[in-house]
Amino acid sequence: MDGGSTPPVSTNYKTNQVNLMLFNSHEFIFLFLPITFLIYFYLNHKRLTFASKGFLIFSSLFFYSWWNIIYLPIILSSILFNYVVAVSMNKEMRGGGQSYKYLKKFILIFGIAANVSLLGYFKYADFFIANFNLVLSTNITSLNLVLPLAISFFTFQQIAYLVDSYHGKTKEDDFLNYAVFVTFFPQLIAGPIVHHSEMMPQFSKIKNKVRNYKNIATGLFIFSIGLFKKVVIADTFAVWATAGFDTATTLNLFEAWVTSLSYTFQLYFDFSGYTDMAIGLALLFNIKLPINFNSPYKATNIQDFWRRWHITLSRFLKDYVYIPLGGNRKGQFRTYTNLMATFIIGGLWHGASWSFIFWGFLHGLALSINRLWQKLNLKMWRWLAWFITFNFVNITWVFFRAKEWDDAIKVLSGMVGFNSIVLPNFLTSKLSFLTNYGIEFGGFIKNIQGDYFTVIWLLIGFVLVLLFKNTNSFLDKKVNTWLIILAAVLFSYSIFKTLISSTQVFLYFNF
Repeated sequence: MDGGSTPPVSTNYKTNQVNLMLFNSHEFIFLFLPITFLIYFYLNHKRLTFASKGFLIFSSLFFYSWWNIIYLPIILSSILFNYVVAVSMNKEMRGGGQSYKYLKKFILIFGIAANVSLLGYFKYADFFIANFNLVLSTNITSLNLVLPLAISFFTFQQIAYLVDSYHGKTKEDDFLNYAVFVTFFPQLIAGPIVHHSEMMPQFSKIKNKVRNYKNIATGLFIFSIGLFKKVVIADTFAVWATAGFDTATTLNLFEAWVTSLSYTFQLYFDFSGYTDMAIGLALLFNIKLPINFNSPYKATNIQDFWRRWHITLSRFLKDYVYIPLGGNRKGQFRTYTNLMATFIIGGLWHGASWSFIFWGFLHGLALSINRLWQKLNLKMWRWLAWFITFNFVNITWVFFRAKEWDDAIKVLSGMVGFNSIVLPNFLTSKLSFLTNYGIEFGGFIKNIQGDYFTVIWLLIGFVLVLLFKNTNSFLDKKVNTWLIILAAVLFSYSIFKTLISSTQVFLYFNF
């Protein structure tokens, strides 16, 4: 952006995914995963529990370090620091007395502040420097920091652990157990954000230390679905979304809507696909991770959407931001203020960008309006409620995706630009009279590299998110022969797609 007349939308906080060992990479699927699985259960079979736990930690840190080993000390320091803080709080809790309670609270605040400071330094320092320079016309040099992989997720997870430890909801005296909790590779990079109390008791069960073939079959099936979602569906939509947001200089009405819808589907199938893969991988090790998606695009209001989308993040924001701010216990005005603050923080958590902040503001505002609507006991047709909710989510994703304000304005103006309509060529003979009204005929979505198959893919996207059951329904279902065949087909085609595709990124790894 030129001149500095408007605030910078974003800073360079994204991680470089070229060197990541992605779940869909051949190194991960054919080398890392089988080797880790076999050695882990071999050690447990030999009753070398301590060694198996240590090996799982080592493997997870190796997986993390594959991207860039220089950031390994950050996650190790974070783990050690938070473990010491939690143990210190537990010791003070056993001491009793009012002075100990104050000391315990001070330790908690210190621990949270340190975690937030670490996250803030790497993720927001350049953003604040850029805005400080803009407001005060200074020329402070940017730090040009690269965001350490997964720092947002393992920081939030450990903050939740500290708060739970403070309230006596969980306790961990074994450092190796705590290290497993933080580093367990299926959920290390991009969640789900798990609680210690819902994951670690599973590691202590004797029956979970031996191979469970039902879990293996179910895990591989769910992993295959997630792999197909990401590699085949999400990456297909990514082509049109990227062209519309980043390449095209202008968009007509249909191009703009195809761009926004393509990103809406890309983001969902990318992140829900990753979550499916994480849940499937964890099942191989007899660990059940929490559900993170529950058909969010079926939601009929914005509150329903946030109960279905990225459920573990929504839970974190509710339990550790909204409720501590006062929740709905301090009057209507305070409730709406707390909602707004929570979702602005949620937006900022996704990245150092004014567009993320504005996205969070819009969702906070929508939740406030929805709460008022319910308070007034107003009703709406279900289909209309879904239509409004889906389009609100679709439109606000534009701000979530845009690299610059101009990109968001380009897409949004195209979506309402009825003065720029291009229809397919095959309609020319029947609708040629529309040229009198400024409507053109030609490549109606050519600026985003689209064709007639793009429309078919959008229809498929709607069918999948609205009519099909979500992956959660298979968690407790026995995997029969037909499901095994389906998994094999999805897996094989996905692997083939990775061989011919140059797109190898997960969107949520950037957050």
